[in-house]
Amino acid sequence: MNIGIDLGATNIRVGLEDGGKIIHQAKKLLLEKDSLKSTINQIKSLIDKVITAEVKGIGIGVPSVVDIEKGIVYDVVNIPSWKKVPLKDILEDAYDLPVSINNDVNCFVLGEHRYGKAKGCNSVVGMAIGTGLGAGVIIDNKLYAGKNCGAGEIGMVPYLDKYMEYYTSSIFFEKSYSTTAKDAHIKAQMGDLEALKQWNEFGHHFGNAVQTILYMYDPEMIVLGGSLSKAMPFFETALYENLKSYVYQSSLKNVKICLSTQENIALLGAAALIPSLTEVQSE
Repeated sequence: MNIGIDLGATNIRVGLEDGGKIIHQAKKLLLEKDSLKSTINQIKSLIDKVITAEVKGIGIGVPSVVDIEKGIVYDVVNIPSWKKVPLKDILEDAYDLPVSINNDVNCFVLGEHRYGKAKGCNSVVGMAIGTGLGAGVIIDNKLYAGKNCGAGEIGMVPYLDKYMEYYTSSIFFEKSYSTTAKDAHIKAQMGDLEALKQWNEFGHHFGNAVQTILYMYDPEMIVLGGSLSKAMPFFETALYENLKSYVYQSSLKNVKICLSTQENIALLGAAALIPSLTEVQSE
């Protein structure tokens, strides 16, 4: 058994993993973000609700860059008090268990590779579309985080007059149309023509993001997750229309693009950061 933690700007989710399934979990709104002590205590309170004597380790996904070796989290944008947090040391001291920390989208793609849509794939990229755009990368069946845990930060790639994330996340709807992705989704479901037009435009931009991933990594599969992925029926046509301009059309036939379907995949991915006994023995 391991514990997986998904730390977001709004919520904290903690799950107890056993045999590739989350058998118990706890969740709460993240409050008092200006206080490091308070946010740490909130995480601990949820761990305390699910921890058992059988737990072998704690894995955590955070929306930021991480010194993976030392377990230090840097500059979490939406949690002001998290500038340089030695989270690994804090939790290992508190629970006397090994702790492993990584970027949240890396945990997402690791979960998909271990337990989800990408199981059995040698290479896969997970793209999380929400308040921002990020990607996690599996190469040769191993998570590739980069030297500074910054691999896959496709949202920061320069694009048009801004950067990719500006046009391929909820920011697009806020800045371009003074609405929210949630409202645009609801209206599209009702057949609102303006909302459908907005999603079509979004799909064109997102197609360019997918093309960038294809040129960079040439994966077997791209798995889409995050809140905006639920609106894929409204941008899918524009996405695939865009991909017609991809140079290597014969290669494109070998790439699967699919939606994540497991609600707890990020928790499973975080828990998978802790190596099993089998993995340790094989090294």
